[in-house]
Order: sequence, then C-alpha cells, then structure tokens
Amino acid sequence: MPEAGLVLSGLTKRFEGHVAVRDLSLTVPQGSVLVLLGPSGSGKTTTLRLIAGFEKPDEGTVVVAGRDVTNLAPAQRRFGMVFQHYALFPHLDVAENVGFGLSDLSVEERKGRVAEALALVDLAGFEARQVTELSGGQQQRVAVARAVAPRPPVLLFDEPLSNLDPSLRERTRRELRDAIDTIGVTTVFVTHEQEEAFALGDVVAVLRDGVLEQMAPAPELYENPLTPFVATFVGRASVLRGVMVDAHRARVAPGVEWTVTSSHPIAPETPVLLAVRPEVVKLVLEGGMEGVVRECRYTGARSHFEVETATGMVEFEASAHEASVGDRVRLAAEAVFAFPEETS
Repeated sequence: MPEAGLVLSGLTKRFEGHVAVRDLSLTVPQGSVLVLLGPSGSGKTTTLRLIAGFEKPDEGTVVVAGRDVTNLAPAQRRFGMVFQHYALFPHLDVAENVGFGLSDLSVEERKGRVAEALALVDLAGFEARQVTELSGGQQQRVAVARAVAPRPPVLLFDEPLSNLDPSLRERTRRELRDAIDTIGVTTVFVTHEQEEAFALGDVVAVLRDGVLEQMAPAPELYENPLTPFVATFVGRASVLRGVMVDAHRARVAPGVEWTVTSSHPIAPETPVLLAVRPEVVKLVLEGGMEGVVRECRYTGARSHFEVETATGMVEFEASAHEASVGDRVRLAAEAVFAFPEETS
C-alpha cells in the first residue's frame, strides 16, 4: 500500500447553520492526484479551503504525510496553491513571480529553484519575460511554477483552467498533468467539468450538498456508479422508474424488461430507479418500450435524440437519418444501472 499523502477524517464545516461539508473522509496516496468534482454548492471549494487552512473545520482533521495540520495557519502548512485567476503580480517578471515565496533562500539558491520550476512547466528561459506578455496558458504554467518552487508537500488547484478557451484548455491540461507527474507531489484539484476531472485525476471524488457520493478512478465512476446522482452527473443518463424482476432484469413497462448491471443486490419486485446511458439504447422494430421522438440535435457523425415514453424521457444516440421529431419508435436497452428508490 502506498503511503498516505493526505487524509481527511470526518470534516464538517457549517456557515450560519448551513452545512457546507458533512462528515467528509477520504485518503489520497502520496504523489497521487485527487479531483474534487461536483456542481456549484457541492462543497468542493470549501473542502479545498479546509485543506489549505483558509477555513477551520467545525469537526474533523486534516493530516498530511502523518502530520496533523488541522490547527495550523495556511503559511505554516506551506502548501502550493494555484488560483482560478492565477494571482500573478503584473509588475514583476516571470522569475520574480516564481521566486516570490523563496525569500528564505540565498540569491543563488533562489535562482536555481526558479530555473528548476520553470523547466518543469516547459518555460525554461522565460525568467526575464513580463507576465503581461504571456498567453493565458503560459501564465497558468507560471502560476504552477510559483506553487511548486518551494517544494510543497501538497499542491492545490482551484479551477485554474476555467478562464482558458477550449482548445487552449485541452493543451494546457495535458501539460499540467505532465508537470504534476514530473513533480510527484500529492495534488488536489477542484473542477465542475467532468472531462477535466477524468483527464487530471488518478481518483475523482464526486460531491453533492457537502457529502461524498463516491470516490474512485474515472472508469469506475462511469461504469459502476453507486448512486443515481453519480450516474447522471458523471456522463449522461436518463432516469426511469421500474421494478426488479430478478438479479439481472428490470421491468420498465408492461412486457418490457431491460438487462441490469449493478453492484447493488436488489430483491425481486423492489421498485427501482434505472439510469440509462444514451449509448446503450437502441431502436428496435418489435418489442421494446414505445415512445415519441420529441427532440433531435445534430452533433456530427451521430445525432442526439430525446424520446418521451410513458415512464419518462429517454435519450439515445444514432445516425441522423434513423429517426425524426414526431416519429413513434421502440427502444431497447442493455446494461442499465438499478438503484433502490430510497438511495435517490
């Protein structure tokens, strides 16, 4: 088992009676990247601030490499942090920005540490550049270099890619992951974007209303969600009501049964919520669940359809010519997720 780089135990934070984070416990192995993923108000930024020391928990502890830092001020924790707006100093050049937190080193040591940090983010030779002359992606990498220059035990990111345009964001994301791998420091990254979470995280923690819904590598979150929220927030999924027939089938309409894949043992005749991903839904000529196509969005090679059925809307993807708005169609599906209704 790898050594724990960061351990959160029972973290709870309240603001004027509102519980922003509730009994949060998780462990991040040394050198791994944890992504906190969730919608606005899910508690991910509050969790990051609790780790950084900007907020003090009402309950619980923060332990880094075996050291309890719960009651330490942010400066005493010596974590590296990259903010959404980078917080670079426009009147300082790149070297001065990166070396800002290295005042306890000699001039030569500081110069060497700055060069080392810039090389890690592929900006070697940029020391004398003004940060106002750099692109958004380059500024983001300067912010990372500044965060890693003091060699922190933990590196924290608060949605630092949200201000970049899509093409630059994708390239910068790859460069950022390469830099983190090279540095080998325990990292926590906050985002509300699934693609970003999947690209950057070794593990992803999905939060909702301050509660940890599931923490796992990205493929497991997508292929084995433990709650209806995770199934619908991570990827796309339609949610229908049904009844379990046996361990592997659920009835979604009279005479219509769909194959279930689920880690939950659910007794027959139990009412369930079924999460159905668009890619497992197929048009069939006979049998299946009847519905009417209400929407079609052309997306290129495939089109996205929404079908109104007696038990709810179902999304699926197909070639544009396979159906049109107003068509009455029949749908079949395999490998849907089933959850007892009380887990919703």
